[in-house]
Amino acid sequence: MERTSIRIGGVELASSVMNASGARSAERGEIYELCAVHSGAIVFKSCNRAGLDTPENLKNRGVEHFAEIARELAARGKKIVGSVVGASEDEFVAVASILDRAGVSVVELNLADDYVTKSVAPFASFERLKSLLGRVRGETGCVLAVKVPPRVAFEPRAVADLFKSMRIAIAVCANDLPKDLSIDLASGAVQGAARTLSQVHAFFNESENLLDVVAVGGINTGHDAYVAHLTGAKAMQVGSALMKEGAGALGRIDRELDALLAEHGHDSVSEIVGKVQFAG
Repeated sequence: MERTSIRIGGVELASSVMNASGARSAERGEIYELCAVHSGAIVFKSCNRAGLDTPENLKNRGVEHFAEIARELAARGKKIVGSVVGASEDEFVAVASILDRAGVSVVELNLADDYVTKSVAPFASFERLKSLLGRVRGETGCVLAVKVPPRVAFEPRAVADLFKSMRIAIAVCANDLPKDLSIDLASGAVQGAARTLSQVHAFFNESENLLDVVAVGGINTGHDAYVAHLTGAKAMQVGSALMKEGAGALGRIDRELDALLAEHGHDSVSEIVGKVQFAG
């Protein structure tokens, strides 16, 4: 749908809606099913060099399994996000490089998972984070994204500035909006004083339009997607709804978002990104 197409990190996507890493995106059949029913980008399950049997949320067949699928899909023009985990900087660099050479459009460094925070601890210090990002950036030519832990010790501005300096184009952030938040979709107005509404909103505010933000979590309807866009997300990753409904959830949310954009007179989803305002 043209209204929901978006450009993130310089990559043109047919839809701002995509699956979250791990949601029906580990096996060849699952991935091809997603491709068959949704025109947007496909996010692979996070993978490491040799594969993992535990923890369950990161169980995967290893990077070569995903690289083979990436080569097949890239040849068909499909936009792929390859997601990376590892137990060391060396493993992150190796896996990211393999996916890059396989033709993925974006490599997502999953620095939010407990497996990574406990082994690599990339956010333990700025020096450690800078070292990891610098090494991966130096060995890859594709667009890079970083999945940010829901809670980090550093201010969003400092992290956003580091990302920009390291040529990280995309921050994947928690869509942790207050459950009682009420936004008028027509105007983008929220009652009360200006404040930070979510991690997505924080990184959008600090990015100075040099960093694209992807929202993850809490996207179950087109309304949820619309609100995420208003608070600064250029795209969003869908997990729970996809696991519950199957591959068709992505198309449903995309259609609902498209209908809301049309209802409120917008020709493109880019027109509403970051347009939330406070009426206090």
